[in-house]
Amino acid sequence: MRIIELMAKGQFVSLEFFPPKEQEKWPEFFEEVERLKSLRPLFVSVTYGAGGSTRDRTLDLVAALKGAHGLVPMAHLTCVGAEEQALGEYLDALAAAGVRNILALRGDPPKGETNFIPSDARFRYASDLVAFIKARHPGMCVGVAGYPEKHPEAPTMAADLAALKTKVDAGADFIVTQLFFDNALYFEYVQQVRALGIAIPILPGVLPVLSMASVQRMAAMCGASIAPEYLAALEAADAMDQAAKERGESATAVPDVGIAHARDQVLGLLQGGAPGVHLYTLNKAAACLRIVKDAHVCPLTGSC
Repeated sequence: MRIIELMAKGQFVSLEFFPPKEQEKWPEFFEEVERLKSLRPLFVSVTYGAGGSTRDRTLDLVAALKGAHGLVPMAHLTCVGAEEQALGEYLDALAAAGVRNILALRGDPPKGETNFIPSDARFRYASDLVAFIKARHPGMCVGVAGYPEKHPEAPTMAADLAALKTKVDAGADFIVTQLFFDNALYFEYVQQVRALGIAIPILPGVLPVLSMASVQRMAAMCGASIAPEYLAALEAADAMDQAAKERGESATAVPDVGIAHARDQVLGLLQGGAPGVHLYTLNKAAACLRIVKDAHVCPLTGSC
């Protein structure tokens, strides 16, 4: 099924997985997937290794998620290391496996590099990738990324929005936002995008904070801000966790604060009219179950 058509059925939850690079860890990963199936996600997305480093494994994973686990998968595809023949063959393989949904991204520079340098001048931007996918497989449903606080490399918000419109004009079917921690940023972003005449769905991405180290790294990578009040609550919880570790006890304060904030975000987004919510799971089923299996979330989305 194409995600854009499934979206028309009403509000939903979707999930993003970060599959392990080591194939011997796949059984553990699929155990988490099975636990999260109880949320009845509209679709699940699978991250993609830079430079094609995990392209074949990504194909195997999305095929397994679709076949063995009965989910609607969306494969990530980036411009990093892109080359026309290899990309075309990969798209053909996805289509042959019955995968009809792709998230087209420019991608981050490979580890150790600070600037994105395209391997093929034809694939400099995500919009180039969208156009290529649509030309080779017109029936594919293609999602693209949006940045409520602008892409870190964009000089201005106006420039970032112009880049988004280029992706939409190339054939994008829907937008998934980068993570953010203040719902007002999402709703303002929707207004800005709509003002450009873009009418496709804009799906908000929500990250449950489970550790200070991970949130600081991911927020810095995508340019997301953390409100002082929320940051102070996380830092206080982190201090409690450090003290607990010194006593040989479990550290649960930061996850408790992060999950509570994410649950409030999800509720506010759905009640505010978002088409659904895309959870960046970090492959942590327990956290996502606590967020979604809430008396208020389940009736809104039909999950659980």
